[in-house]
Amino acid sequence: MNTNIEPFAIVTIPACNEADRIERCIAALAVQRDRFGAPLAADAFEILVFANNCTDGTSGVARRFADSVPQRVVVIEEELPSEMANAGWARKRAMDLAADRLDALGPGGVIMSTDADSCVGPAWFSSNLHELANGVECVAGYIDAEPLEIVSLGRDFLSRGRLEDTYLSLAAEIIARCDPRAHDPWPNHRVSSGASLAVAVAAYRAIGGLPARALGEDAALTAALDEAGFKVRHSLDVVVQTSCRILGRAPGGAADTMQRRLADLNAPCDDDLEPALQIARRAMYRSLFRRAWQSALEDGPMSARLCIPSDFVRHLRAEEATLREAWEAVSGRSPVLTVHRTLRPSELPRQIAIARMIVASLRAAAITRTAAPGGRLHREGSGEPELA
Repeated sequence: MNTNIEPFAIVTIPACNEADRIERCIAALAVQRDRFGAPLAADAFEILVFANNCTDGTSGVARRFADSVPQRVVVIEEELPSEMANAGWARKRAMDLAADRLDALGPGGVIMSTDADSCVGPAWFSSNLHELANGVECVAGYIDAEPLEIVSLGRDFLSRGRLEDTYLSLAAEIIARCDPRAHDPWPNHRVSSGASLAVAVAAYRAIGGLPARALGEDAALTAALDEAGFKVRHSLDVVVQTSCRILGRAPGGAADTMQRRLADLNAPCDDDLEPALQIARRAMYRSLFRRAWQSALEDGPMSARLCIPSDFVRHLRAEEATLREAWEAVSGRSPVLTVHRTLRPSELPRQIAIARMIVASLRAAAITRTAAPGGRLHREGSGEPELA
């Protein structure tokens, strides 16, 4: 991407019965600043509100509020059929409409996405462009809880969330160090949420747009981009605060999860929160497998490591499986990788302690690898030498 020209962008907001929140969402976009604190030009981006299946006057509220903001706000109303009246299809429709509008303006456009119950950070837009200018095609932002709402759910619920966030951060560092991706280095995170996505139109078109599904469309988008060879950055500099409401719009979504956890504070964590040693083991094998698959190396040593039949990977190659398909097949077949146990919050303190030991070991190994001649070490990420 040409870093000397800021691409025109459209921020999409799918909204279903969000009359109470849509103004706050748009207002957060209206006061966007650059990374040095100066207000952005009014024409830096357009806001597209996709009001679908609304019965509460969301579109009218958005249109009236549009007169108060410097950016152009386009409100499109549609009644999606019952089989498409869900969060995933609404986001797809909004992003597809944005792609069509950007195509008419020429190459180099960017589609961004947030949620109507979310408020982007003050430098959200410029931080997204900054990451894109560094050579990636997609940016997944960090999702934080709206402070007053999360605190109002009670001390115990907040304590559970703090434990999970601590463990998620450690897990992200373990994965980033055991399975490094040059375009998505630590510090990063592991979440792909429609509340904060930015994707180059060219990459979006290349994969056929947002995958069509009721839920999980956001993670499916970043997975499809990665599979197609596009670079996805999970940036901690791109931040959104989102609602902690327990009455959601999408069955099976975040609100339902929060309801379960409020009812049982020791309810299981997310599926990808495995024990720390298994997180490290899975990441290391994924890194080894990626290099072997992409380099067409001999399959025998890898098969032996993973305890799978010696011809299993060869069959996957013959079937022209993609890297992701091959890894999923191997993960399901290998007894080394299929041991999967979701954690409960009561187990997190011990796993956090283990994860911290793993991270300390990985950091020490990284410092050793960057040792300079003469017995002096360079701290990773720093130009300052440290005596050995």
